[in-house]
This record gives sequence, C-alpha cells and structure tokens, in this order.
Amino acid sequence: MGEKKETKGFRIYGNPWYLAIGAAVIILAAAYTGVLGTDFASSMALTMAYGILFYELGERLPIWNTYIGGGILACFFGAAILLQLKLIPDVYVESVNNFIGGDMDFLTLFIIILITGSVLSLEKDILLKSFVGYLPALLGSLVAAMVFGVLGGLVFGIDPSTVILKYVLPIMGGGNGAGAVPLSQIYERTTGDPASNFYAFAIIILTIANIISIIAGGLLNKLGMVKPSLTGDGKTLLRNQQVLARDDEKIEPTIVDMGAALVLALACYGAGQLIAGKLLPTIFGASIHEFAYMILIVIILAGTGVVPARIRAGAKQLQKFMTSAGSIILMTGLGFDFDIGELAAACTVSNVIIALLVVIGAIVGAGGIGYLVGFYPIDSAVTAGLCMANRGGNGDVAVLGAARRMDLMAYAQLSSRLGGGIVLIVASFLFSFLLK
Repeated sequence: MGEKKETKGFRIYGNPWYLAIGAAVIILAAAYTGVLGTDFASSMALTMAYGILFYELGERLPIWNTYIGGGILACFFGAAILLQLKLIPDVYVESVNNFIGGDMDFLTLFIIILITGSVLSLEKDILLKSFVGYLPALLGSLVAAMVFGVLGGLVFGIDPSTVILKYVLPIMGGGNGAGAVPLSQIYERTTGDPASNFYAFAIIILTIANIISIIAGGLLNKLGMVKPSLTGDGKTLLRNQQVLARDDEKIEPTIVDMGAALVLALACYGAGQLIAGKLLPTIFGASIHEFAYMILIVIILAGTGVVPARIRAGAKQLQKFMTSAGSIILMTGLGFDFDIGELAAACTVSNVIIALLVVIGAIVGAGGIGYLVGFYPIDSAVTAGLCMANRGGNGDVAVLGAARRMDLMAYAQLSSRLGGGIVLIVASFLFSFLLK
C-alpha cells in the first residue's frame, strides 16, 4: 500500500491548520491550568504556542502585513498586549523572561548562530570590503542623528547640548546594558549627580526610539519592495556583488556539518568572552562587548579561508533553521518583557517627535554614507542606522525581523556593540565639555 498523499490546504506556520491549532491549544491549556513547567522546553513551547497564532494573524492582517512588519511584529506586540491585560500567568512571564534573556538566555544563542552563519556565508573579498566601509556608515548615522535631533529640540525650545546628551547619545548608545547604563555612570562621574537621574529619562527615550526603529524597519522593507534598486537580497550590503562563498554553493550540508558549525560558533563566542573579560576589556576607556570581538574573530576565520567549505555550508544551514524556527519564539518572548503602559505614559509630543527625528537622522546618515561607500542604502540604513537607534541585542532582532533581513545580524551587532562603544567614547568627551 502506498502512503496517503498529503492534501494541500490552509496552513499555519508550515503545518496543517488542525495540527498547529491543536498544538497551541494543548500547550495553552497546560499553561492556564498551571501544569505547564517553567523549564527551557516549557518556556519555548509557550512562546511557540502564542507565536504561531500571532504570526499567522499578522501575516494576514491588511495594512499591518504590508507596512508595519507582518507576523514577526504581531508576535511582539501581541504578547505585550496580553502582558498589559494581565492575561498571562505571572509564573510564566517570569519563566519566559528567564528563557529569553536570563540564565537560559536563548537570545544569546540566537545571535551567536546568526553572526557565524551570516559572516561565513560571504565571499572573502565582499566580506572585507563591506566591513571596511561599515565604520563610515556608523559615523554618518551618528552625526546625522545629532543634526536632526538638535533641529527637533530647537522647535520645542530645548538647547542643543541637552538634546545631544539626553536624547541622541542614549538612543544611539547601543541599547540598555551597553548604552544607557554606562552613559549614566559617565554622567555621574562627570557631574556628581546620581546616575539614576540620567538613566530614568534615558531608558524612556530609548524605548520610544526602539519602537520607532522597529516600525521603520518594516517601512524600509516595504520601500525596498517598491524600489528594488535601493536594496539587495538581504544578505549583503555591497551593491552588485555575489553573496555566497565561492566553494560552498553546491554543497548540501549534513547534520554533522551543522554540528561542526555550532561547535565553531560557540568557540568563537567563548573566545570573544575571553578577550572582553580578561585580555582586552576596554579600548580607549570604553568597554568592548564580547559580540564585537566574536565578530572580529569570525571575520578573521572567514577572511583567511581556514574554515572548510562544508562547515561554512553547515553554518548557513544552521542560520536558516534558527531564523525560520526561532524568530517567532524570540519575538514573542521579547513581548513578555515590554511594558506598553509605561511607554504610553512617556510618549509626550516633544519626546516622540525628537526621538523620531533622531531615528530619521540615523536612517538618512547611514543610508546616504552607505550609498557613497558602495552599500545598498536601505540595507545600510537598517543596520548602521536603525540598529544603532534601538535597544541593543533584542532591538536588533526586532528591527531585522520587521525588515526581514535577519541575515544581516553580524552588521546589526557591530552597530550595537562597536557603534555603542564609539558613542561611549564620544560621550566621555561631550559630558566633560558640555557639563563642566
């Protein structure tokens, strides 16, 4: 007897609708009766159950699916709305937050795999050219953000120095832990005023800018669909270049190749931690994140050609799997830690408009300078612009998800880590010059 042929029909995230809905209902029933665990697997199951439903809704909702970011952003905001309405049991809010960014830290694993796959998939010459040209794009983003922010401040009667110190630097500083927190410490050392006074406002304005950046990512993706000449295929920044490495295009990676790539990725992350934590923790007084060192290590490995073609192919396949299977889990989990009510309370007219102008400046500066150095302007604007103006690691995932450019994670992390380090160095001088 032959196997029964599967009939095509309505599918949810690749599954027949009845299997997807059934799985989600079972998991949610376990959660709302209090029997679902709080371990890694249970937390992943819960975010998946919410995620596949929100993702499908976002992909089918008119206007939202075209201009706002589709299913990926529906996962984020859907979970955040449930959190605001207190429809998620507290025990699972805590466990999911621990799963995403706490001791279990699925976010870090996600980023490690995407960095390794995206860098190793680039042809060597393209890799070197793109990363050499990236620093000017970052600086262009920062300078333009300052200019646009200052112009917005003048409209509301806020002096330029206040706008730069309290709006631009926190927004462009690489997120919370790598940006707003060390900036507040620099502020305290310079002025003697408690760091909490600076941080309280910095985190509010950064959160507003983060949401604007995520929405802007979706809008830039739509612009790229309308004007294809402004963007590439979402895997490289350089215009008119081939993407895949020379000798791994025809290789079909095996599970063993993917396992070898995972070992390599984790080793590179460990090396990054060793350098950041012990060997060279600061450069010119600024702390350098382990992801920045990890990216440098992977670039060196890719540039020297010491990684076999099969492992490069395995890294790309592992990246594809993580992007397709892990994105909705991660975005839903990030929504478990987003306070919509707190954001709404901080959304004064002046705060929103100035933050919006800073983000627009980041887009214009990164896109414009990026084009001059040979990048696609949209891809440069997303990575060197929006990923400078968001909340670091989780912001990078949200922006790239909305822009449908997860393959550019390595560049996004350079913006958050290297770009954030540049902002801290600039802040050290500006705080001393403008506040003393």
